[in-house]
Amino acid sequence: MRKVVTPAGPLTGAIALPGDKSISHRYAMIGAIAEGDTRIRNYSTGADCHSTLGCVRALGIAVEGGGTEFVIHGRGLDGLRQAAGALDAGNSGSTIRMLSGILAAQPFASRIFGDESLSRRPMQRIIEPLGEMGAGIRAREGKYPPLEIAGAALRPIDYTLPVASAQVKTCVLLAGLYANGRTTVTEPMRSRDHTEIALREFGADVRVERCTIALVGRPRLTARELVVPSDLSSSAFFIVAALLVPGSELTIRGVGLNPTRSALLDFLTGMGADIRIPNLESRNGELVGDIVVRYSELRGGTIEGALTAALIDEIPVLAVLGAATERGIVVKDAAELRIKETDRISTVVGNLRRAGIAAEESPDGMTIPGRGKFRAAEFASHGDHRVAMAFAVGALAGDGASTIEGAEAASVSFPEFWDTLESSAG
Repeated sequence: MRKVVTPAGPLTGAIALPGDKSISHRYAMIGAIAEGDTRIRNYSTGADCHSTLGCVRALGIAVEGGGTEFVIHGRGLDGLRQAAGALDAGNSGSTIRMLSGILAAQPFASRIFGDESLSRRPMQRIIEPLGEMGAGIRAREGKYPPLEIAGAALRPIDYTLPVASAQVKTCVLLAGLYANGRTTVTEPMRSRDHTEIALREFGADVRVERCTIALVGRPRLTARELVVPSDLSSSAFFIVAALLVPGSELTIRGVGLNPTRSALLDFLTGMGADIRIPNLESRNGELVGDIVVRYSELRGGTIEGALTAALIDEIPVLAVLGAATERGIVVKDAAELRIKETDRISTVVGNLRRAGIAAEESPDGMTIPGRGKFRAAEFASHGDHRVAMAFAVGALAGDGASTIEGAEAASVSFPEFWDTLESSAG
């Protein structure tokens, strides 16, 4: 699908965005192995999160509802049933990596696969710890999906992540629910902690000390009524849009503001962005608030080290923003971007050059010079939802109508993106 995006007037008013993808995945998976009926409101509308629901259903869990509200009829830790066929994770790395932790503990074998893009994403980071816990996992070429998982009675482990990854941490913790004893995961730096929060909400004994998470196995998980906050990663596109387009003042309602994900707002305000949070509350253990953002002239900055890990999903849209800053943006330590839905370093730099921005790539990052003018062009998403949305945002500040090829990719995480963009841009 080709989408034409024209330069916009100021973004004003208030918008509400879909539920957080990371939290939606976790609520659905944990709800399936809790006892009783878990009701989830504002569930993500993205295709990835519906891949998780499809896998849960295939494992014998009744799921009722539609739109953004679902009821998961959980059957307890030992209530899953062998799927009639292979489990389809679609394009969702979150689904295949996190759900594998649960599948590794089942008294039956499972096969889980994904689309062409997911089939190119390496899985050694979960294969290794699950193997240490006693699961048998076979993968194509030893590292790529599909995964064939021979469930086993798992043993607890003390595992140190070689690279900070919330998905891998979650995989090990979900497997640890089934192990008799205490499973610990130590991270080199803090990653998003939605799993720890959700497990506590469902009744698990989870303790955190600095970068070490300890979980006591075989808890009794109890169903909950839950509301998913709006997705901060989805909000990033509209925050950047308002910062790019002169005269904008946009309010985004009910956004999840978990401190482990606040690096985005910290980075932007550090460059001079006018961002306010007029209210803040705790909901199901997660911080939630409104974000008010005004057009701002920004200095630019560097994303490296721990900041790169914290902003890895937002780098495509921040790269677009970098061209409009005074000094530009430099991204380092981001080699992981080359094994996302596409090679995001190459794809982002290529599209920036189409827009007349003299961006340069390095093996693990990119350099985007500042003081640029975003030229209208045809931009290729390469099937990557974040690339499609990032360059749609950039096109709002262009000098004419731009075209996004593969615009349908946005539906992976944010099906309403195009309608929301049109309604908020004057």
